[in-house]
This record gives sequence, C-alpha cells and structure tokens, in this order.
Amino acid sequence: MLRTAAGCDVWCRLCCPGIGPGKDPVRTLGLRYPAADRRPTVDRLHGHVVADPYRWLENPADPCTLAWQAAQDELWLTHAAELTNRYRFRAQVARFSDVGMVTPPVWRGERPFVLRRTARQDHPVLYVADQALIDPMALDPTGGTTLDHWQPSPDGSLLAFQLSRGGTEESSLYVMGTGTGQVLDGPIDRCRYSPVAWLPDSRAFYFVRDRQVWLHRIGSGSTPVLTREATYGLEISADGRWLAISAADGARNDVWLAEVSETFTLSVVQEGVDARTAPTVGRDGRLYVVTTAGAPAGRICVGDPLRPADWHELVPEDPEAPLSEIAILDDLLVVARTRYTIGELAVHDLRTGERLGDVALPGLGSIGSLTARPEGGHEVWFSYTDSVTPASVYRYDARTGETAVWAVPPGTVDVPRTEARQLVYRSADGTPIRMLVLAAPGPQVPRPTILYGYGGFGQPLTPTYSSFTLAWIEAGGVFVTANLRGGGEEGDTWHRAGRLHNKQRVFDDFVAAAETLIADGWTTPAQLGICGESNGGLLVGAALTQRPELFAAAVCSAPVLDMLRYQYFGLGASWIPEYGSVEDPDQFRDLLAYSPYHHVAEGNDYPAVLFTVFGGDTRVDPMHARKMCAALQHATDGSRPVLLRSEDGRGHGSSAVSRGVALAADLLAFLAAHTGLTR
Repeated sequence: MLRTAAGCDVWCRLCCPGIGPGKDPVRTLGLRYPAADRRPTVDRLHGHVVADPYRWLENPADPCTLAWQAAQDELWLTHAAELTNRYRFRAQVARFSDVGMVTPPVWRGERPFVLRRTARQDHPVLYVADQALIDPMALDPTGGTTLDHWQPSPDGSLLAFQLSRGGTEESSLYVMGTGTGQVLDGPIDRCRYSPVAWLPDSRAFYFVRDRQVWLHRIGSGSTPVLTREATYGLEISADGRWLAISAADGARNDVWLAEVSETFTLSVVQEGVDARTAPTVGRDGRLYVVTTAGAPAGRICVGDPLRPADWHELVPEDPEAPLSEIAILDDLLVVARTRYTIGELAVHDLRTGERLGDVALPGLGSIGSLTARPEGGHEVWFSYTDSVTPASVYRYDARTGETAVWAVPPGTVDVPRTEARQLVYRSADGTPIRMLVLAAPGPQVPRPTILYGYGGFGQPLTPTYSSFTLAWIEAGGVFVTANLRGGGEEGDTWHRAGRLHNKQRVFDDFVAAAETLIADGWTTPAQLGICGESNGGLLVGAALTQRPELFAAAVCSAPVLDMLRYQYFGLGASWIPEYGSVEDPDQFRDLLAYSPYHHVAEGNDYPAVLFTVFGGDTRVDPMHARKMCAALQHATDGSRPVLLRSEDGRGHGSSAVSRGVALAADLLAFLAAHTGLTR
C-alpha cells in the first residue's frame, strides 16, 4: 500500500485562512460553505488508485481541521436559528420524555436492584429497594458522567459498577458497599462495558480489561487469566463452580467452560464453529446452550458441564421466530422470541423441552430483559414496550399463569393517537421485507415522512416507545421503520444476508422501502427524509449517494462513511467481520463499491443533509462525517444545505436526557424544514 500526501505546512495557508484550489465555496440558502482544500492524497490499493482529498480532516488537532470545524459550527448555528419549529419540537420531545423509566429487577435475596428515572432527571439512578446507590448527577452535576454497567455480588453486600465521562465509554470500574455507599475498591481503568462475574464469596470477580479476562480480589489487585484479545462475555453459575466464557468474532464466537479453581483450565463448548452460542449452567447442574449452530433462528440444547462439547437439543428452532432470551425457573424454561418484530414468551418443560403454553402479554410489542431469582423460584420479570407505550415491568407467576404489572415509569404522558401498519414489500432481488408505518389516523395522503433503518450486526429493530417518533407524528408526519437484511429480525440468516459481500442488499432493501412508500401514496420524494445512526448512518450515506433523487432530506448521525479507512479508527477493527477489510483484495472491492465517501459525485442535486458528531465518540470517529460533509459541500449542484452539527462532551452511547432532547429537536426541525412539515 502506497500513500502520498502533501504536508500541512504547504497547504495550511490555503485551507485555513482562505480558499484552497478547486471549487469555490458554495452559497446555499444564504449559507456560505467553509473552504475545504482538496489535496492530492491518493492510495494505491490492490491495483486501484483511490483519491482521498480530505484525508487531512482525519486529524482533529490539525489547525486546518480546527478552523474548518469552527466554521462549520457557525454555519450550523446560523441555519438552526432559521428553523422556526426547533423549540416547539424541543418542548414536544421533552414532554414525551417526561414519562421517565424503570428496569426489571436484579434480585439479591429479597432486595431488588433497579434503575429508575423520574420525569425531570437527566440520568437514571440505581436503587436497591428504596435506597439510592448511584446517582450520576450527584457525582457530576454537569451531566457528563454516565453509569455504564453494574453488577451486585451474590449476597448483595457489594456492587461492581463502571463510570465513564464525557461520552467516551472508557469505563473505570469501582466496588461499593451497598449498605454504606462507600467506595471500597477502584478505580480500575480501561474496562469498557466489562461484564462482571462474581465468585460466591462476594470477595472476588472476573472481569474484562483491555479485551482480556482478569480475576480481581477486593483490596488485592487483579491478575490476567485469559490473555487472548477478544470481545468477551462472562457468566458464572449460581453455585460458583463454573465460569462460562464467550469470545465473539462477528457472526460467530468461541465458547468455553472453566471450573473455577487455581488452575483455571478451559474446556471447549464450541470452537471454530460458524455460529453464535451462549452457555449457562443451571441450578440443576445441567449445561444449557442457546445456539444458532444448525438453527439460524436459535435452539436450546443441554449437556453435562463435565463434557461441555457434548450437548443435544432440548427446544428446537422455530424458523419464523428467532430466539432472544431464556429464563430458567425451578421446573420451567421461559423463552423469549421475536416473530416478525413482535415479541412473544413461551413456557417449556425444563426436563423435556415440551412447549406448555404462552405468557400473556399486554399487546403487540417488544419484550426484553428477562430476570429471575438466582436461587430459583416460579417468577420471571420482563419489560414490555410498543410504539405508544413506555417500557413497563411485568411479573409472570408460573404457579398461577398470571402476568401483572410490577412497576411502571414514574411519569405520565398523553401520547398522540397513532395507527400502526406492518407492510410487506419486495426488495430489488424479490426478497420480501417488512416495515412498520406509524401515523395519526386519517386518510392515506402523501405526507412528510421519515424512513429509518439500521440493517447491521444482527441487531433487530422492534416496536419501542420513542419521544422522537411521537413528536414527529404529533406534528403531522409519518414515521417508518424498515426491517432490513443485516439486522436480526428474522434470525442469523437475515443477518448474514446483509453483511460482508452482501452489504449492498441492505441499501437495496432501504431504497425499495422508499420507492414503495412513494408508489403507495404515503409520501413523495419532495417529502421524504431518511435517518440513521452509526451503522444506520452508513445506510443513509449509501442511500443518498446511490439514489439522491429519492430523498428531500437526510440525517446521518455518528456515521461510518469512509469504508476504506474505517478499520483504522475508533472501534473499527472490531467491525471487520461485519464489513470486511481493505487489506483483503476481494473485500476491498466490495467496500469500494458502496463506500459513501468515495461515491460523492459532482453535479448531483443532493438532498439536504445534516451530519451529527460527538467529540467524545470513541466508537465511530467523527472523521467520517467531517470528510463526507466536505465532499458533499464541494460536489452538490443544488440549493439544499449540507451541514455538520458537532457536540463536545458527549459520545456514541447514553447521555444526559436534556442533551438527547436538544439533539432530537434539532434533527426533527431540520427534517421538517426540508420535507415541508409545517404544522
């Protein structure tokens, strides 16, 4: 690989103070784009010469980048001031967010650990029973500190918890006494969303640091026990004898059991198999294995922990309903599945696997976060939500077969009347794809519409309460979620159908959704906006470069857009199993074929585009949006704006609610302004 680039000492005087060579700054709706120099940077990759004129925008500390970013900030603020419904949307989103939140309990004896947020709190607070343990706002009144992960010890006397600051998700791990609230150990740094598996004595735990597995003894430090670098999952059996370890690699993972002892010997559950597998050892001493091996929608198998590679089927696959979670009760197995995005719960006999019946649910929505008591019992707790119902916690009693509300969010809100329709359409290759259309009741006439999608990493999009969505519907718009290949809505096969060399199918599915909405009279190209985040930002970038005439506006949040450079920034290297690597000749050609940054073409009338990036984002580097923004501002031949909204002190994950409200309002106001939503 040969890279050449002119140094900044040559170009700085051109790109920072004035206008560099190439196209003059564009005036669009009264906005003057900052000068962004197109430098003669090229890569020679597998026989291809690939230009990268905005390589210099990869360096956030470069004076040229800083000057360009400052000018983009001013440009966005100028445009935002002209969005007349910006504050109305902020009030609407805040009102729908006032419901707060509550999570299913994690039980330790008779004490439930739950997260709860009231209507006006910026972050949820962790409680044990009615005692507040961790309030991020009390730790940091600026709202910049987040509680990333937590796990109580087996006896509930200690709590391992992780905090990060400024949106970085670079967590530090601490140990607290739950009775006193006193921090007893830590910080242990570089524990990004680490799982924690406590030993039965509540004096030590396994955790992940620097992508390796460690054993930490309270007050005595940490020792590495597994040094292979990977993305790990850890779970310890109720009796503390067995540690299940999962090392993920894209659509597959290796899984081992370790009998907890001084020697820490690994026994293979699955290794070198192209499948996803999750093991757990039950209170009955059996090994339970949830796997996609031989079953793309998932099946449940059982075996003996002493012979962990020898397991057999207990509950077979339901090909139309991918399995998502299980909860083990005394004599029963509660199994969560998703059938065409709608959640369902079934009860099976624990010994035979026979399906005994279904758990009654509040409606057609999403369920998740199944929890049961570690010591066993007949109860399971879960969350339920749908498009107009905030997530509440329900309790299922296996003795009576009854399902009842256990906890509701502490706030109340009146949601707009909304009708939901699940439509099936055909993609370019004839594959049937589903999308959920939400709108206020009334005649089906063309209206401003947001089309949202993700289509990656096996993540399903299921019905969920969203203040963003409801504010748009209340204003008179239509909101559509497309269940694209690459996601997990229809199991592992659905994911594989949209990854690596199949990635273009995801974009085809999204474009076909847009064409269907237009053909069926829901909207028009002049009224259609698209929206996506992270991998969904890649989706939006590909759609607007491949079919710019279909869309009036696009919001591209924390996006992945330069597919020839993504693996060198943020967590990009860990996404190679999903996207492929530029180092592989065949995968390079696949990446180049759709990489949005490399398909920006001069002379196109591009939609109005708003990129959003976050200064603390350590997952997706903001360089993607900076480079793509500069390329589009240079290339567009239309009158619609291309803008960049940058926010410091925030990252890719969770943040203060008030910041989320402000961001959502800005995105909605931008989309409304450029799709004609004026109410």
